[in-house]
Amino acid sequence: MSSRRLRGHHDMAITATLDTRFSEATAPVDWGSVADLLAGAELYWLSTVRADGRPHVTPLVGLWTGQAFVFCTGPTEQKAHNLAHGAAVAVTTGANTWNAGLDAVLEGTAQRVRGRDRLTALAAAYRAKYGEDWTFDCDDETFSPGENAAYVFEVAPAKVLAFAKAPHGQTSFRF
Repeated sequence: MSSRRLRGHHDMAITATLDTRFSEATAPVDWGSVADLLAGAELYWLSTVRADGRPHVTPLVGLWTGQAFVFCTGPTEQKAHNLAHGAAVAVTTGANTWNAGLDAVLEGTAQRVRGRDRLTALAAAYRAKYGEDWTFDCDDETFSPGENAAYVFEVAPAKVLAFAKAPHGQTSFRF
């Protein structure tokens, strides 16, 4: 395995390690490429764990803020129930191909985002990324307060795995 220390967006300290056991590549994937993938993806897959230990995986839209992944969910949805008892999550995105593209798996802990100013800024980011269909009003607790309220969560990465495909390589980023 080869490692190198990097500086990420907002001066996050990041250690990149190429796992040579699973790699034809000779160098780790560049963090900038992974950050671009996280920022530009239209669809992500969120993995949570049910109270009985069974996994729950669902596609959703979200945002990469440069330091964390952000998503929202209604309080009665399965992922909200799962997060109420365990906040560890994995977020996956990438290309559904074998010999081209880049995949990423972000692991971390989901934390509720609160505060009207912060939620309003995130609502604006959703609208900028996904268009007018993703316009939210905000209060201090949720997007779209009332009957269609959505909790907002952010996941700061503890670890990100990047899977390059040309050549194949597995890079682990630690924060």
